[in-house]
Amino acid sequence: MNFVEGLPVSQSKSTILVVVDRLTKYGHFMALHHPFTIASVAYEYFQQIYKLHGAPESIVSDRDKDLFKYLRTQLHLSTAYHPQVDWQTETLNKCLESYLRCMSREKPSEWVAWLPLVEWWYNTTYHSTIHMTSYEALYGQEPPVHLPYLTEVS
Repeated sequence: MNFVEGLPVSQSKSTILVVVDRLTKYGHFMALHHPFTIASVAYEYFQQIYKLHGAPESIVSDRDKDLFKYLRTQLHLSTAYHPQVDWQTETLNKCLESYLRCMSREKPSEWVAWLPLVEWWYNTTYHSTIHMTSYEALYGQEPPVHLPYLTEVS
């Protein structure tokens, strides 16, 4: 669990809550108001993550222990520069920021509207560490191909 902060305000939100499954590398990105509270983070977690995956046994984060007591899960603290955790987090953050920058280049203050597509793009991109996309690792099949709408055919 990670937070990307300091983004331009978009739909009154300026932070992204990032939750990534350690096995499949599947990511979920949720826009949050800043400052956020333990209750607001827990709410987003239950609305977006719990309904799909249930409760995890543990979460790796460098954040406050109170949040994880609230979520009733075990916290495995990461140190600020732990090589394995920090590398994965930094890689994901760079991808997320790059995707957002590309998609919202003309209107940076509208990045929230692009977040679902950024999440899809991230999860359907090949990950060299698992030798497949996160989508394939989670669902056991390749992601569907979205063909453009053709007026002559449809």
